[in-house]
Amino acid sequence: MNMAGRIEQRGKNSWRLEVSLGYDENGKQIRKRKTVKVKNKTEARKMLAAFVTEIEAQEYIDPTKMKFGQFIEEWKSKYAEGKLSPGTLEMYEHLLNGHILPVFKNRQMNKVMPIHITDYLKSLETTRNDGKEGGLSSSYIQKHYNVLRSIFNFAKKNQLVKHNPVENAEKPIVRYKKYDVYTTDEVFQLIDLLKDEKQQYRLMVKIAINVGLRRGEILALQWDDIDFDTHEIHIHQTLSYTKEQGLFLGPPKNGKERIVVAPQFLIKELKDFHLFKKKERLQAAELWEGGEYFFVFSSNMGKPYFPSVPSTWWRRFLDRINGHLEKENKPPFKRIRFHDLRHTAATLLINQGEHPKIISERLGHSDIQMTMNTYGHFLKEANRGAANKLDNLFNPKVL
Repeated sequence: MNMAGRIEQRGKNSWRLEVSLGYDENGKQIRKRKTVKVKNKTEARKMLAAFVTEIEAQEYIDPTKMKFGQFIEEWKSKYAEGKLSPGTLEMYEHLLNGHILPVFKNRQMNKVMPIHITDYLKSLETTRNDGKEGGLSSSYIQKHYNVLRSIFNFAKKNQLVKHNPVENAEKPIVRYKKYDVYTTDEVFQLIDLLKDEKQQYRLMVKIAINVGLRRGEILALQWDDIDFDTHEIHIHQTLSYTKEQGLFLGPPKNGKERIVVAPQFLIKELKDFHLFKKKERLQAAELWEGGEYFFVFSSNMGKPYFPSVPSTWWRRFLDRINGHLEKENKPPFKRIRFHDLRHTAATLLINQGEHPKIISERLGHSDIQMTMNTYGHFLKEANRGAANKLDNLFNPKVL
């Protein structure tokens, strides 16, 4: 078929490409149109030639008929793979394959309405599309909302849809749960229970509790990130793992690099551990697997740990400790997640009267509102405690 094509300027740097495909059985001309953003007429002609080639190769999909499942490939190759972190992309693909695509795959992009998005998100509260029982948490539903918003934002930017249906859908309300944390007394008990553990694991726990680092941030620490004179720890990377990339270093969550001042006792322990690790590297010689990196926490050959290592060790440590306590007819030590040690760091500071802004900066939250939402319950308790102190101060019976 000999296709005829023409271009028409529609605005500044905007050109409409039109290709004629002949006539249908009713004598109506069949046309394919596409609007592109280019600088001049010469570039528009080049785009027209590419458009004709695309149609001739039968690779062209009419935008008005493109289905959600087809567009996902466009979104992944032209946006997600370049703009999203590998970890986020892997998580989005999990949501798409396990939940979203079974519902939206065969729907035309321009026929997805806000009510469809709202109904889908609402359904996740009670049912799932991955075969498991029960609904999803509000924070996990928020992730579904985020990936759908990203996809339709890209579709709108490329004029595939006029409006992003996610923008007018009912946004999920994230309900922040009350985290399990250790009290000050429990932290002291934990430190005592750790005394027979390897030094690196003791330090992982103490860094989580006293500095508030995330698991990946702890494992990404290198000795150059610690200033032993100023007691400053520089957090500018996180260690992650995906099936495609393996282990890799990336920016911390929210892209927020930060500097946290560590307590003096922790710096002293890190100094001692530094000497130990330097001896390890010297002994490893040509067998050293760290390459140019010198991680604070690694194998004795310098190889970084997988992100799951701290949590796996932590669960086994609690199992072992509670097994010993049971034999001694003592009450078990409270179980919390390794990540909850970071939440413990925040609540300890709250109980010491620290300002939420400082806590937010130490933890690397995107903003102070996230801190207020996450630890609102503990902040309210601290606020009530402050009122009680004032009550005692001005109570005539006390005076």
